[in-house]
Amino acid sequence: MAKLIHSMIRVLDEARSVEFYRTAFGLEIADRIDFDSFTLIYMKNAETDFELELTVNKGQSGAYDLGNGYGHLAVSVSGLEAEHERLKAAGLSPKDIKELKTPDGNAARFFFIEDPDGYKIEVLERSWRFA
Repeated sequence: MAKLIHSMIRVLDEARSVEFYRTAFGLEIADRIDFDSFTLIYMKNAETDFELELTVNKGQSGAYDLGNGYGHLAVSVSGLEAEHERLKAAGLSPKDIKELKTPDGNAARFFFIEDPDGYKIEVLERSWRFA
């Protein structure tokens, strides 16, 4: 059985991205591996063993083209409104809270936020299938 262990995104500015993920989601650096042409930064928190891998390609000067294939990362939180207010107070500009109802009557409450490189992150309320 396969176990999901990490997802990787390319970032332009290591310090700016690490600070964003630390402030927004409480992720801390679990490991940092520096190579000649790139650096890998693995971030995680106590909620899960799943890691976010930030890849910094040395010599990259412009923003990455995220293309139309990337969708989003997702995290779940127990207090959606409180988390939305906390992120807003931190100056991270979360989008409005939305609700999506399924045909069978379930509902997901969420909002999106973007990291410094434009990656979208969905913040879901812990309920239904997102507990």
